[in-house]
Amino acid sequence: MTTSTIQTLGEFIIAHQKDYPEASGELSALFSAIKLAAKVIHREINKAGLVNIAGLSGDENVQGEQQMKLDVLANDTFKAALAARGVVCGIASEEEDHYVLLDDGLNTNSKYIVMMDPVDGSSNIDVNVSVGTIFSVYRRRSPVGTKVSDEDFFQPGTEQVAAGYVIYGSSTMLVYSTGHGVNGFTYDPTLGVFCLSHPNMQTPELGLIYSINEGNYVHFPEGVKKYIKYCQVEDDASNRPYTSRYIGSLVSDIHRNLIYGGIYLYPSSARYPNGKLRLLYECNPIAFLVEQAGGRAICKEGQRVLELKPTSLHQRVPFFAGSKAMVDDLEQFLFDNAEQSAQ
Repeated sequence: MTTSTIQTLGEFIIAHQKDYPEASGELSALFSAIKLAAKVIHREINKAGLVNIAGLSGDENVQGEQQMKLDVLANDTFKAALAARGVVCGIASEEEDHYVLLDDGLNTNSKYIVMMDPVDGSSNIDVNVSVGTIFSVYRRRSPVGTKVSDEDFFQPGTEQVAAGYVIYGSSTMLVYSTGHGVNGFTYDPTLGVFCLSHPNMQTPELGLIYSINEGNYVHFPEGVKKYIKYCQVEDDASNRPYTSRYIGSLVSDIHRNLIYGGIYLYPSSARYPNGKLRLLYECNPIAFLVEQAGGRAICKEGQRVLELKPTSLHQRVPFFAGSKAMVDDLEQFLFDNAEQSAQ
């Protein structure tokens, strides 16, 4: 790509405003806030080890998990950036006990609410492994001019207006969709802009990678165990055995599989009987992207993630996402095991 053919994220959004004419510029402003916050987090992460953002903050989030200093920094940064634009009336974050009302007058008449995981895989920052931000945008259901309510946040993933992630790795990339395909933008720190580098991202229908924490194998449901064994058995017709690759950062694993093809699995277990990943902050936005790229995302056999009706702000669910053929195979194992268990 030469400098004469570079298309920035801002230019791309303006060029595609026809895809969401009802937004009247608000969605563009919302993405401007996200990319600004992402630049700030990029800057801080690239100074990790030199500035005091590594390690524990000393606090816990609502799930009882120890917050990293980077979690707190990123949460505050994204909240401030979104609030300053006047286009978001409420924010829900994995790091907040309750959703945040933005009713200061600037944001009261806004159309949108945002869900976010400010830093997915934040513990990896201590060892210089890729981390990410996940975000999801919905149109509010409560009347404009009133305070947001539960109904604004407890929407199924099918109602997402936009979703995406930022991956902070060897380069920083912002990948997003507004329901018209998936596009990736790489940050050029010399110019201070995100540039279109991965247009119209499509995941292969069949990949060669499976991503799961196999250290928890003994605690997995039987159908998942059988699928893992299937992945490991040699079969030239289906290019097996598959390669096991697990980073432990949802954004990083999904990003790799989105490009190369593969399946990501985080099933229920003895420790997490309802799964560990959060429906609103992680599963729904990632599922939206995966489906837009031609893949599938389910939380159990016959249950599409995006059609699940949320019941709580920090709800956890099992999560399986990736190349369509691989998710189809997994689902068959889950169906077969459910039938055997019922007999």
